[in-house]
Order: sequence, then C-alpha cells, then structure tokens
Amino acid sequence: MYCQVENTTMATIYAKDVGELLKPITWFPPMWAFSCGVVASGSNFFEQAWLILIGLLLTGPLVCAASQAVNDWYDRHVDAINEPNRPIPSGRIPGTWGFKIAVFWSFLSIVVSFSLGYWGIIATLLAVLLAWAYSMPPIRLKNNGWLGNAACGFSYEGLAWITGAIVVANGNFPAYETICLAILYSMSAHGIMTLNDFKSIEGDKQFGINSLPVKLGEKLAAKVSCLTMIAPQVIVTFLLFSWQSNLLGLSLVTLIVLQLILMSYFLKNPRKKALTYSAFGVPLLVTGMMVAASALRFVNVSDGNSFI
Repeated sequence: MYCQVENTTMATIYAKDVGELLKPITWFPPMWAFSCGVVASGSNFFEQAWLILIGLLLTGPLVCAASQAVNDWYDRHVDAINEPNRPIPSGRIPGTWGFKIAVFWSFLSIVVSFSLGYWGIIATLLAVLLAWAYSMPPIRLKNNGWLGNAACGFSYEGLAWITGAIVVANGNFPAYETICLAILYSMSAHGIMTLNDFKSIEGDKQFGINSLPVKLGEKLAAKVSCLTMIAPQVIVTFLLFSWQSNLLGLSLVTLIVLQLILMSYFLKNPRKKALTYSAFGVPLLVTGMMVAASALRFVNVSDGNSFI
C-alpha cells in the first residue's frame, strides 16, 4: 500500500515505511505493563473486556507509536549516522512528513483516550507530553541519560501499569501495593532503556547526547544498567514473601538468578552483547512483572481510594 504526497515534488510513502516509523516491536512493554496493572487490580477481565482492549490499543499502537515517530523525527540527524536505513534519514518518509505523522498520531491518541474516562485522558496527556519532552528541543530529556531514561521508564511501565489498574477499577486509585510494584518496575525500566543506548554511542557522542554509555563509559554504564534492573526486582521479591506469596516469590528468585547469569556475559562486552541481553535477559524481567502482578490477586491488598 502507498499514497502520493505533495512536498516540493511528488513522493510516494508506503504503508510499510510508516509502520516501520511507528516501530511495532516497541509497543509490547507499555501494553504488557498496562496488562500487569489490570491483573494486579483484581478486577474481572470479562466484565471490563472493552475497556481493556481500548487501553491496550492506546498504550501500544497509539501512544507508544506516537512517541517513536516523535523520537525518529528529532533524531533524524543522529539516525543518519547510527541507523541510516531508518525511514526518515533514508528518505522513505520525505520532507516534513515524519513530523506530521508524529503530530497526527499524538492527536489521535488523545482523542481515543476520551473513551477511558478522566484518568485515561490525564494519563494519555502526560504520556504524550513526556514523549515530546523526551525528544524535542529545547527540553530534549534524552540529552541527559538519567532524566531521559527515567521519563521513558515511568511512561512505559509505571504510568501504563497504574492506568491499567485504575481504568478497570472504575476510577478508584489502586492499592498502595500496586503503586509500589509500578514504581519499582519503572526503576527497572531505567536500566532497560540504558541497554538501548549502547547501539548508538558514536552518533550520541557526535551530537552531544549524554546517554549513560557516553557519560559514564561503557563498562560503568553496563554495571549501572544491571544494578538498576536487578535491585528493584530484589525488593519486589521481599515484598512478595512479606505478603505470604511464597511460591511466586520463589519464581521471582529463579528469574533473578537467570538474569544474573546472563548479565555476567553482558558485562564482559557491553556494546557487543547489549542486544543479546535485551533479547534473552529482558524477557525474564518482564515475566517477573506479571508474576508480581498476579501475586496481588491472591493476597489481601489495601483498599484503593476514589481518584475522582
């Protein structure tokens, strides 16, 4: 599929290139976090099926996709060095069409959020604002590896998790146990985001992007990434045992041990092995997210309060 667009000359934009710009592979983390929030809420899935489907659509194919388009537009010069085959630097998305797609997808996300009520609208507005603040000058949070990764971690994991819990609970603010898990896994997501920075070190150095691998050096950044991913999971494990969810707590211990084994290989050559760890280590972390969320369905959590 394609469409003809008028810029200074006639150009052809293919649907597959727009799809690549929106990076479907990145939609999974916020959709998974939203699902964890739904599970942790203890709500009946079938009674809230329509809201859950809209929430999944909003967190992944809309908000996350919009954030990817925004990032690709403002990173087009960096990508010309790091990833020259991306749709914008390669010319497959010509002129200012990358910017127009980013604006349209952001607006569409906000429109769809009205179907999720007050909290859905607020969460979407915050997520869209963070997406633009992360990439757009002069704010451009990604120029600071600490702030940029924190913004992404909160948006992708914590905000999506809390939104999932609230949406299916008819506007009631989640129990503090759910909030604790959302915050802790947001911290772990900071480490995951650092993994993604190893592939773009050269371009980041050239354009003044102080990612943690640039700022701290590859070895130290890798250690910080591992610590940031593991430490919150250890705390979650202790919480599960304190909530008498021993079997699920032991499951988390197993997942953490497997991650530590993989981390030992990653730390030997961070730049070369970051992608491998992302493929095999990160899925263990996100599996633990659902294990922890499931634990809240089997323990007596504190009552949530009305948010509205």
